[in-house]
Amino acid sequence: MTTVAAVLAEFNARAPGDKAAAWDGHGLQIGDPSAEVVRLAVCHEVTDRVASLAIEAAVDLVISYHPLLFRPITRLVAGPGATGRAYRLALAKVGVGIVHTAWDAAVGGTADALATALGLTSVTKFGLVDPAPRTKLVTFVPPAAVESVARALTDAGAGQIGNYRGCSFRSEGIGTFIPGPGAQPVIGRIGVVSEESEVRLEVLVPQALEGRVVAALLRSHPYEEPPFDLNEVRANLGLIGRVGSLQPARSLQDFSNHVEGALDAPTRCSGIRNQSVRRVAVLPGSGGSFIEEAAATEADVYVTGDLSHHQTRAALDLGMSTIDPGHAATERPGVIQLMSVARTIMPEVVDLTEDATPWKEN
Repeated sequence: MTTVAAVLAEFNARAPGDKAAAWDGHGLQIGDPSAEVVRLAVCHEVTDRVASLAIEAAVDLVISYHPLLFRPITRLVAGPGATGRAYRLALAKVGVGIVHTAWDAAVGGTADALATALGLTSVTKFGLVDPAPRTKLVTFVPPAAVESVARALTDAGAGQIGNYRGCSFRSEGIGTFIPGPGAQPVIGRIGVVSEESEVRLEVLVPQALEGRVVAALLRSHPYEEPPFDLNEVRANLGLIGRVGSLQPARSLQDFSNHVEGALDAPTRCSGIRNQSVRRVAVLPGSGGSFIEEAAATEADVYVTGDLSHHQTRAALDLGMSTIDPGHAATERPGVIQLMSVARTIMPEVVDLTEDATPWKEN
């Protein structure tokens, strides 16, 4: 039996959730992780129409690029809007899982698909997004106990970076301590300075698992009073933009026409139309907050959605033209690729990847 949890694990292997933005609704938003999945569906966004089609098709799990619920809710009742759709889907036992910014950042995901669709080469990354805060646990362990302590921390959920488990850093040094009255030291004597070889062991910990990981440390560490630090860190952030070369170079007007054709969407273009475009930055969705990062890549033009008047002016002031084909259009290549990935996971996938733009009649 294939479960909701198993399907989500397959998607997480391709788009690790630790790269998703902290504000994002990544992962399972509706449903039972242990429920069976026979019919899987993929959509760009859970609209009223998509929800109705999923229910009619008896879909067990919908993988949606956009979150259905962006903010915490206090009520789940019938009616219009996202919460009403969530209620309908929950009532019909249709699960909903979200990939969004994790898929943007992933290799082969939304950002890469957009760069490929526009014909960019020599592509690199930009556009940092902060994932959910994590903690770095630092402890000091006698060399003979390092492996057993590290294994206990890994088993408790520490040391996960993307698709890699058991990630740690180790460095050797000397630890000093003076056991006081009432201590029962494993090494050293009461009232005497002890200098011992120790290994500094560092691992990343999801904040939700801090208690479990510290408990594992205390169980596995040989010292009576294991030393450890917990420090909140910004670590292994995802990058959701791409920048690459355009070969051969094209005029801005010609490239804007190319973007329209490649994404099947009208564009808004700022800049001198006959300027030469050789380097292009792209970011799927709403990329206005990344103007400065895009300009720092020395791109001639920035392709993204939802640019405001002032954001466009800021780009021009930084010497970078812009092309805005709309929010959904810049994401569409990635959603098509998401559908391809789903078909490698399940033999039957319902295609609900209809155009998600609200700017035209569907």
